[in-house]
Amino acid sequence: MTTGLIIGKFLPPHRGHAFLIETALGQVDRLIVLVCSLAREEVPGERRLAWLREMFPGVDVRHHADENPSEPHEDEHFWELWTASIRRLVPTGPDLLFSSEDYGEELARRLGARHALIDRERRTYPVSGRQLRADPLGYWDFLPECVRPEYVRRVVLTGPESTGKTTLARRLAERFATSWAPEYARAYLDAKHAGGVIPSPPCDEADIPEIARGQIGAEELAARRSNRILFCDTDLYATRLYAEEYFGACPAWIREAAAARRYDLHLLLDVDVPWVEDAQRDRPRLRHELLARLRLMLEQDGRPYVLVSGAWDERWRRALAAVSGCRSWSGRSPRSGP
Repeated sequence: MTTGLIIGKFLPPHRGHAFLIETALGQVDRLIVLVCSLAREEVPGERRLAWLREMFPGVDVRHHADENPSEPHEDEHFWELWTASIRRLVPTGPDLLFSSEDYGEELARRLGARHALIDRERRTYPVSGRQLRADPLGYWDFLPECVRPEYVRRVVLTGPESTGKTTLARRLAERFATSWAPEYARAYLDAKHAGGVIPSPPCDEADIPEIARGQIGAEELAARRSNRILFCDTDLYATRLYAEEYFGACPAWIREAAAARRYDLHLLLDVDVPWVEDAQRDRPRLRHELLARLRLMLEQDGRPYVLVSGAWDERWRRALAAVSGCRSWSGRSPRSGP
């Protein structure tokens, strides 16, 4: 039985990494992949480990978290440090060390392995982790589906009831050829009250955590299918707003998650359009008050937002202009929130 080894930062994993792993799988009976991370790096090693395990469930993926130097010139004992720390995770073997880097020959020699150099010039997939980090939207097609939520630009459509959030989210997603995350509460409450009269308020206090978790899940699922930008029909700020309105309080974890989740732009929809009756809508006279409270939440947390006012056609023009002119579409680091 032959054993192969691949080591790398996978910051982030991309199609080139997948090609390297797939090539190695075709040449050995068993493959070990070490995800090497440093505490200071922008994407935690544990997250990269989870991505690789999802991408290659049949591969033995392990986490190397030793704070080793990155380049030989940084420490005269560079090779000894790396050989020793690799040996803690891979005590014996491998037969083959696979890499696309120049260091592979020396590392293979020290591990007693043969070096298999794969696509050093990156002709098959012309991309590197450095390029992806600098311009994730420009190299979007090289990102695996599970990694895309880390780098997608997120736009939230938020505001009180009957202000056109769902319509705008759907139209913007069509305009930018991408996905959108629907409001989870609507489907949840429709199912809860199926065949009956929807009360006022339309939910119980126990429903709030379920709605919050469902909204997060809907957003993360849509992010995997996204094309550079994701449009979200509401977010946890709205969940918090209505929890406080209906029940006088909101669970602390929802308030914290609302503040921690990363978004590039909030489109705050004004209430200067007619109220449209809907079985789940029950606060027509409080729209101005709810708008002011939601706006205050965004400002207190330093959220970038644009107030979108006017009739329906004007709302579309203003929303489209705000999204098209957003300065966050380039040069941003990965998400910082959960």
